[in-house]
Amino acid sequence: MDFRITPELLTGCDDRAMVAVLGPPVHNAIVAPFQALRADAANAGFDLQIVSGFRSFDRQCRIWNAKARGERTLLDSEGCPVRFADLDSDALIDCIMRWSALPGASRHHWGSDIDVYDAAAVPADYQVQLTPEEVAPDGPFGALHRWLDDQLAHGAGYGFFRPYACDFGGIAPERWHLSYAPLAARCQAMHDEGLLRTLLRQRDVELKEVVLARLYELYQRYVIVPESAYPSAYVPLLSEGVGL
Repeated sequence: MDFRITPELLTGCDDRAMVAVLGPPVHNAIVAPFQALRADAANAGFDLQIVSGFRSFDRQCRIWNAKARGERTLLDSEGCPVRFADLDSDALIDCIMRWSALPGASRHHWGSDIDVYDAAAVPADYQVQLTPEEVAPDGPFGALHRWLDDQLAHGAGYGFFRPYACDFGGIAPERWHLSYAPLAARCQAMHDEGLLRTLLRQRDVELKEVVLARLYELYQRYVIVPESAYPSAYVPLLSEGVGL
């Protein structure tokens, strides 16, 4: 597949490849494979839907800044609320990044990554929270994710995988988060710390100076998804060396 990947797309500043045919906007490259996965889910009794897809830099920055100001709920690793007043700058950054990406470093910028749920399992007016409780075995979306476990384990995910299936010490596990490997691996290979550093210096981002001072560490811990998380067929794409 040939994807046009630019620095602007990598950092959420270019939405020209995004389409809204699946509901929330996503990269056009994931439409057909997601429709195939959704059809299989329907045959198994699930209504696989996307609650969050492409997210722009500006949208991610609003989320980040609100959390950095204590205007949005902060969560610990178990998903329990944390008091804003109890955190110094470094602890606040780590608390935010456990669940939310730095603007310019979110996989949602690429349109390759989506958050999903089973619309058949909840009322039409249900507000999806994207919490561990929802995807727990006895949660409303537990059955969907057990089915997805089986599909992905048997190579029947049409290129989708869970980048945060395991706790690698950075982003908390997110079973609801799927990534389309043929596109995401290429984007990860072409995204880098220098690109992010340059962008952050130019933008109004809370805690910017502390983030920039720690950026190498934060990038390694919270931004890079290890090769072991990817389906083996797509690991070579992580070092393909395609130029921008």
